[in-house]
Amino acid sequence: MKAIAVYPGKPDSMHLEEIPMPNVRDIPNGQGVLVKVLQVGVDGTDKEINAALYGMAPEGYNFLITGHENFGRVVEVGPNVPDTIRPGTFVVATVRRPGHSIYDQIGLQDMTIDDVYYERGINLLHGYLTEYYVEDAAYIIPLPETLSKVGVLLEPLTVAQKGLNQAYEIQRRLKIWQPRRAAVIGAGTIGLFAALAMRLRGLEVTCYSRRLPPYRNSDLLAEIGASYVSSREMTLSQTSAQHGPFDIIFEATGFSPLVFQAAEVLGKNGVLVLSGITGGDTKAEVNADLINQSFVLGNKVMVGTVNASRADFISGVNDQVKAEAFFPGWLNKLLTTPVHGLENYAQMLRHLTEDKDAIKVYVEVAQEM
Repeated sequence: MKAIAVYPGKPDSMHLEEIPMPNVRDIPNGQGVLVKVLQVGVDGTDKEINAALYGMAPEGYNFLITGHENFGRVVEVGPNVPDTIRPGTFVVATVRRPGHSIYDQIGLQDMTIDDVYYERGINLLHGYLTEYYVEDAAYIIPLPETLSKVGVLLEPLTVAQKGLNQAYEIQRRLKIWQPRRAAVIGAGTIGLFAALAMRLRGLEVTCYSRRLPPYRNSDLLAEIGASYVSSREMTLSQTSAQHGPFDIIFEATGFSPLVFQAAEVLGKNGVLVLSGITGGDTKAEVNADLINQSFVLGNKVMVGTVNASRADFISGVNDQVKAEAFFPGWLNKLLTTPVHGLENYAQMLRHLTEDKDAIKVYVEVAQEM
């Protein structure tokens, strides 16, 4: 069967690879689940792996099958798989697998302290840009039929889910924390998901991003009742004065100077969630004393979030179901850029590189059975 793969360490090596068909018996203890892949979302991670910025092949292979944002339908299950997962069930598989730290051993591999980590389609484990995969039922998330058109969005949605779940978990220390206003910095895919998740939690949401409205993303935010402010028209401080104070700020740009601006305007007892990963050597002048004083006196928290646990996937399914009820059709509008067939990986890369208006690029691997 076909798969999209790269030769790790070799730039621009993406190609089609022929691999054997997996078998449900490849997973021990009767826990195997064989899945026919329907759709796989792609993002900057896949582009960067093709550029050889990171990623390692599994042991015994010279290639890595890419793709981590998966969605498929179960073909066959082992004898010890729970009956919530059966042939015909729509499913998504989680991405990270346990390593060796104590956190990995209790199912929190997203919190690993290992230097080496195992992620399907990213590092040391093959991904999902293939026709079929087999996986342990422990890492399979079933979805209802009502999400058959938007299930491929679950994995990227979990980025927002984890950040918000961590924020609420941290603030249990306050006993009666009741956030009211939130800001999302960045109106890209993750920013849209963060805005949606917070609207579904009853928060007033303001999205702060660079581009002047109106355009597709600002219109989508308006459809869920969120406000939109362009950084070309107003500073983040001015935005906070008008729409804040913000109890939660979710940073989703990866532009590090904005992190410190957000830290300045975060409200008392607030949480600043950082989801953007930055590289390079950007320098910024910051109001260090003001930020330090306000965090100490205001009981504020800054937390980073990466990857997601099984619990985050489950809360993501719940939010997708709610979104379909409260904002029918909204999630489907995020699926802007389909690529038909694994053989069209070059087109997939072009969309990732050149299509600045794409919200979600995804590969249609197969039609439903």
